[in-house]
Amino acid sequence: MPWWQVPRTERWRPPWPSWTWAAPLFVVTLITTTVIGARLQFDFARGLPAYYTNNDLWPFGWVWRHPAEFWTGFAFSLALMAILLAHELGHFLACRYYRLDSTLPLFMPAPTLIGTLGAFIKIKAPFHDRREVFDIGIAGPLAGLALTLPLLWYGMAHSQVLTAAQAPLFQHQFLHFGWPPLVAWFAAWLHPGVPLSLIALSPIARAAWLGLFVTMLNLIPGAQLDGGHILYALLPRLHRGISWIAMLALFAAGWFYWPGWYFFAVFIAVMRVRHPFVPEVAPLGRGRAALAILCLLVFVVTFVPMPLFT
Repeated sequence: MPWWQVPRTERWRPPWPSWTWAAPLFVVTLITTTVIGARLQFDFARGLPAYYTNNDLWPFGWVWRHPAEFWTGFAFSLALMAILLAHELGHFLACRYYRLDSTLPLFMPAPTLIGTLGAFIKIKAPFHDRREVFDIGIAGPLAGLALTLPLLWYGMAHSQVLTAAQAPLFQHQFLHFGWPPLVAWFAAWLHPGVPLSLIALSPIARAAWLGLFVTMLNLIPGAQLDGGHILYALLPRLHRGISWIAMLALFAAGWFYWPGWYFFAVFIAVMRVRHPFVPEVAPLGRGRAALAILCLLVFVVTFVPMPLFT
C-alpha cells in the first residue's frame, strides 16, 4: 500500500512537540504585546489618540518609568494573543488529528507597533491526501475567526465616540487603521449614525481588528498560505495560475494603495508559488466546498486596500 493511502488510524502517532522554543517565545511576545497594550489603554482612557507620540510607538521606556501601567495592557495582549493562538491551534490540532508531525505554535515578538509579528507552526510531515491539506489549511482561519467576532463585538461596543473638540487631534496621529467592511458593519450596528472618523477603537477592538487582518492575509489564495492550501485542495490545476495572479495583484495594490502589500507579494514569491503535489485519495465533498465559499466571503469582508496609513 502506498504511504499516502495508509488510513489515519494506522499511522505512526508523532510525539508531543518540544516546548524549547514555543514557551520562551510565547512569554516574550506576551510581554511585548502587554507593553504596547498598556500604552494603548493609557491613551484610550484619557481620550488621546493612539500612535501619536514617540511613547506610543516605543513605549518600553515609558512603562519602565510607570511600572504600574504594565498591568493595564493585558486586555489588549490577551485578546490579541488568544486570537493568534486560536488560529495556530486550529492548524496544530488538525495536524494531531491526521497524525502529522508539527511544532507547537511559535510566536514572534516585536518591539513596536502591535508587539508581535504573528505566530506560525511548522508542519514537518508530508500531506497524505488533499482532504488533509484542506482541513489543516481551513482550521486556522475558522478557529481564529470564531474568537475574533465576539471580541470585535465587545471591543466595538466599548469604543469611544469622539467629541468635536477631540476629532482634529485624532486626525493628526501618525498611524491610522483602515475600516474593512466587517469592522465598519459592527461600528454601524453598535454606534448607529456615527461617522467612522469619530470612533476611537478600544484596545480590544484593535486586537480584534488585527485578528481579522491576520485572517485576511492568511486567506489570500496563493502559494502555501491557508488560502493557497484551500485552493490547491479544491482546484489543484488552477492553483499555480491563481497564485501568480494574487502575487501580481498584491504588487499592484502596493503601487496604488499601501506599500506594505509589496512585502506580502515578496513573501508569496519566497514561499514558492507552486504547491507540493498531494494525491486525491477521496473527494472533498460538498461540505468542504461550502466552507471554502465561506472563507472566500470572509476574505472579501475583511479586506481593505489601505489597512494602515498615516
